[in-house]
Amino acid sequence: MPLVSGRSTGFRLRARLAIRGRLGSPKIGLFELGSHRVVHVPNCRVHHPLINEVAGVVRRALVDARVSSYSDAAHLGLARYLQVVVERGSQSAQVVLVANCATPEPLATCFELIRERLGAELHSLWFNAHCGRSNVVLGPEFSRWCGPPSVIERFGGAGIHYPPGAFGQSNLEVAELIIDAIRTRIPAGSRVAEFYAGTGAIGLSVLNRVAGISLNEASRPAIEGLELGLAGLDPADRSKVTVVAGPAAAAGAAACDAELVIVDPPRKGLDAELLAHLGTALPKRVLYVSCGLESLRRDAAALTAGGTLRLVDLTAFNMFPFSEHVETLACFEAA
Repeated sequence: MPLVSGRSTGFRLRARLAIRGRLGSPKIGLFELGSHRVVHVPNCRVHHPLINEVAGVVRRALVDARVSSYSDAAHLGLARYLQVVVERGSQSAQVVLVANCATPEPLATCFELIRERLGAELHSLWFNAHCGRSNVVLGPEFSRWCGPPSVIERFGGAGIHYPPGAFGQSNLEVAELIIDAIRTRIPAGSRVAEFYAGTGAIGLSVLNRVAGISLNEASRPAIEGLELGLAGLDPADRSKVTVVAGPAAAAGAAACDAELVIVDPPRKGLDAELLAHLGTALPKRVLYVSCGLESLRRDAAALTAGGTLRLVDLTAFNMFPFSEHVETLACFEAA
């Protein structure tokens, strides 16, 4: 099985960092394994340099504005997490400050310092309220302080929009290689269905290969990003796309008329209902993008068990350098 790799430093364009520590001396970094103790990482080599710069600016703004850091044990303090996403085209950063308060007003001075000090390197600045006792990083609602509503990326096709709550790959260099590999495996003029489509990074980037494509997604922020991407298409390309909102488990009918199915599930793998439906929909080809080898092995066994599909190709992508994980593209064809 071939392994495709990209850069091993500076590749990470998306980061979520914890904020903990004393007033006047916050730490911004990663939790020690099995704890809420934060290791300060001011010069992480896998981060795009702008992420490190933003973390430094935010840390100084927290100090100068006298914003307290969150304490898990006491459930007190304001600043909980920092999310940074670098937009490649503008080399600017979408910045989200997650806080233990319901409104952004207690952070107003801090936000203004961040905006002033980052200047043209700031894409947009956001507040996210997270007031509950939980290990979840982001709360459900975002409030935009300044800047555009989404980061925009291109993978050889349409503009792909990422609002701050939408999932996006952190290693876009390798993600682009995966999309290129998918594009080459789509016969021209195919009818396609994609499940777990996110903001459309794959689906909107292969429109020049398809006659029509149904995109299924359940996440509200991802659907918001997908709608922004659709709004930027010309009428001919827009007419090719049907959006099927809701869980993949309930959207299997979208595959009934598809000659080719693309799935890009979370680490747990395919929903059982979709897996069963693919066994009866009988597409000519299934392209499976996996971030979990165990779930891929389980789903591959189920897809091929009935003898209608066979696994014909596997390619591994080193999406996560310095870890044991790889992203895998598996190609199944009608037996």
